Amino acid sequence: MKVGLYNQLVRAGATRRDVLRGAASLAALSAASGAGLGALTGAASAQDDLRMQILKIPGVGMGQPTDADFQKVGELCLGATKANVAEGEFAGVELTFMGLNNQNLHNVLFRGFLKPWEAYTGAKINWIDLAQADYNARLQQSIATGTVDFDLIEMGAPFEGDVCGKGLTSEMPDWVKTQIDMDDVVGYLQPPVGTWDGKTYRVTVDGDAHNFNYRTDVFSDADLAEAWKSHDDKAGLETWGVPTTWQQVQATTKFLKGKQVAGQDAFGYLDAPKAWGGFGFYFLGSRASAYAKHPDDKAWLFDADTMKPRINNPAWVRAIQDVIDALPSEPADQLNADPNTTAFQQFLAGTGSMVVWWGDVGSNVKTNDSSVVGDVTGFSILPGSDDVYNSKTGAWETLASGPNYAPNCAYLGWGVYVMARVDSDEKKKKAAWSAAAHLGGKDLSIWTAMYPSGFQPYRNSHFNIPEWVAAGYDEAFITSYLNSEKDSYNHPNAAVEPRIPGIFQYYSVAEDELAKIFAGQMSAQEGADNIAAAWEKITDQIGRENQIKLYKASLGM
Repeated sequence: MKVGLYNQLVRAGATRRDVLRGAASLAALSAASGAGLGALTGAASAQDDLRMQILKIPGVGMGQPTDADFQKVGELCLGATKANVAEGEFAGVELTFMGLNNQNLHNVLFRGFLKPWEAYTGAKINWIDLAQADYNARLQQSIATGTVDFDLIEMGAPFEGDVCGKGLTSEMPDWVKTQIDMDDVVGYLQPPVGTWDGKTYRVTVDGDAHNFNYRTDVFSDADLAEAWKSHDDKAGLETWGVPTTWQQVQATTKFLKGKQVAGQDAFGYLDAPKAWGGFGFYFLGSRASAYAKHPDDKAWLFDADTMKPRINNPAWVRAIQDVIDALPSEPADQLNADPNTTAFQQFLAGTGSMVVWWGDVGSNVKTNDSSVVGDVTGFSILPGSDDVYNSKTGAWETLASGPNYAPNCAYLGWGVYVMARVDSDEKKKKAAWSAAAHLGGKDLSIWTAMYPSGFQPYRNSHFNIPEWVAAGYDEAFITSYLNSEKDSYNHPNAAVEPRIPGIFQYYSVAEDELAKIFAGQMSAQEGADNIAAAWEKITDQIGRENQIKLYKASLGM
């Protein structure tokens, strides 16, 4: 097999083992590859052995990973660093890293992964830990005041307009691109994501899309199935089962109020109405995308030619009204639930039967000590809608192909970025990029995808189901989970996150108004009109013409 063909297969998602298995025979492969086969198979075996070794730390179903596990994984994955950095090369270098401590994940794991890196390289890392709700404000303060006090940052692609666009980040060296195997990253996270003005700035460590998580025991319950037969509003779900449209989600949520499953109170969908530093807006977005993202229109947040907000059009107003209508059927005090509550305090703990979240739910239900739903959770892309609003014609449409589906590619994943302030010191610059490359390493990444980390699959090589099964995941479970991720990333009508300056200013203002709407202070339409007016002011402050240009570019227009 020619090296070029081999590399092409690996970039397409095949593991080295897959390539070797697919050859007609070892002899045939040897004849095609010549004398290089021994080195190739040796390297493949070594990598496979490493991945198998780290995925047994601590082992799926063996309890939640600890700091000792993080350090052990970090140490085992140091091979790529050792190939580029001499032992002790960064002695005397101090770096400051700013990121999240959300749910004791993110920075908490980074600390463990980087401790052996620090021991080997001689560098020292200081940490700035932020709650998710505080992240945007802290970052914007640093940008506005010109007081960037960190060398590395964990950041999402939506902020690239604010940060990379202002020249605050260091351009990625070519050796880093090679070390992290950038070609393995899934297609929708390839450039232009992670780049600005043609320069690469991001080491991807996550892939983000909201998927739909549901309780298989609730939607297969015989008593509920019998009761559903006489329920009036079925929204097209004639036989009790997993909803596939938001209309059905609403109907089943209202139906479940006051009912029980296995002696426990049953609830339907779990909304997250409480503001969350701008990040909570994504959850309304996931309710809205199937209503608002028309297959013939790449835009769904703004009109692409004018930046006129669509947040107050009938599609978004319907989504807001859905939350208002569903809250009385959800758990008590749901009004004060933020997304952390819905995923980690409610769904994992057995409250609620449907929740939208990033991929963390899938990796946590089997490996988080607080989870009681590991054997009864299923996954799919976001629900669709029986009809979709056409912003160009101003009318609702029923598609001949059936319900409209539009997975919300929310946030485009976390990445690690190096700040430009290190560029004047070559030793510090190399140290910062080495730390970032270690965190974005290909082998380390499969561990973060499988265990509670704050990150979900983001590489083609993450979708090798036998590797997950070998690590201890049930094949049917993990197939459902990985398909929900892959089908969201690759969906032809995906609702794509715009990488434009100020995006979290838009989201944060929206959250403030939504809180008033959900508290009953105004109607859905009134509140949406207020959001639209505020968004227009933000656009004018930033510069409408440039926003239009960047918005179109982010949508590939």
